[in-house]
Amino acid sequence: MDVIELFKELLKFKSITPEDAGAMDFIKNYLNDFEVIQSEKEGVKNLFLYKKFSKGDHLCFGGHIDVVPPGVGWNSDPFTPIEKNGFIFARGAQDMKSGVAAFLYALKNTKNFNGTLSALITSDEEGDAIWGSRYMLEILKEKNLLPDFAIVAEPTCEKTFGDTIKIGRRGSINGVLKKTGKQGHAAYPEKSINPIHKVAQVLHKIAGINLDEGDEFFAPSKLIITDIRAGMEVTNVTPGELKIMFNVRNNTHTDQEKIKNLIHRYFKDMNYSLKLTQSAEPFITNPNTKVVKILDKSIKKITGIIPKHSTAGGTSDARFFAKEGVKVVEFGVLNDTIHAPNERVSKKEVEKLSEIFMDIINEWN
Repeated sequence: MDVIELFKELLKFKSITPEDAGAMDFIKNYLNDFEVIQSEKEGVKNLFLYKKFSKGDHLCFGGHIDVVPPGVGWNSDPFTPIEKNGFIFARGAQDMKSGVAAFLYALKNTKNFNGTLSALITSDEEGDAIWGSRYMLEILKEKNLLPDFAIVAEPTCEKTFGDTIKIGRRGSINGVLKKTGKQGHAAYPEKSINPIHKVAQVLHKIAGINLDEGDEFFAPSKLIITDIRAGMEVTNVTPGELKIMFNVRNNTHTDQEKIKNLIHRYFKDMNYSLKLTQSAEPFITNPNTKVVKILDKSIKKITGIIPKHSTAGGTSDARFFAKEGVKVVEFGVLNDTIHAPNERVSKKEVEKLSEIFMDIINEWN
């Protein structure tokens, strides 16, 4: 089958996180001459397929077979791929069964390589990602099978196929800030301590501010307030507590300690508590790294476009590769309909993506 036929087969699997719906078995059978390592924990399935051609680098292609629920508003069955006007419509078309199909096809049709080729596929990238790629990479580390380089085929392009690759990602820090006051009757403000009034005096000092200046690779880290709540939805009671929730997509210049110091600067005279959790660490892959340079060259050869290097967007499984010391980059199709109803991708993008992956393999030395 060609890459489009393979792609359509993958789209038929109703692989809503963390289910694979049989996709892993299909992939194993497709790459039946590759060695197999599997794991399954807490309902999450992971598949690692590898083939050693010769001594040399270990290049891994990473991806996820799971998709978000389709939701409402579809013009067709989200798990029956429909082809129309050069586009293929189905849940996971962009995010990211197109990428998985492209690298599986490239691996299937590779006869020689200067090293080892592999694919790591999980069913839990769209979920908590606890027992997905992160867990599988720990297993590979124990078996001394960690790759040297990785390409995660997430949808990265913004306006034109080939225009953007990700050479890093921002981290994500979640915060819960609580200010305690003293509940009382609204008619007797002198007998209570209103936490809303206290916080209002300093909220502008933290809301939406840049925590650093960023650099040539990263935008500034910004503190984004996502929720503020207090009171009992009545007009005659002064609340006793106010809770603020926020998120910081942090670059390598901002960490939890910096956020703690900022909050303490403005809340030190208040009775407050702060809880911070880091759900993802920031990382950057040097643009002069072999995998970035070869990817750049292949994209230009196939598309005629010189891609920009970006760290924008949310998190991906690339962060788990980076944490294990793997030089990782991301490249895939356009991302303009991901997670939306009537998600779709152009056939040409999928075909060109597989050509780029095959060129990378052929040009690797």
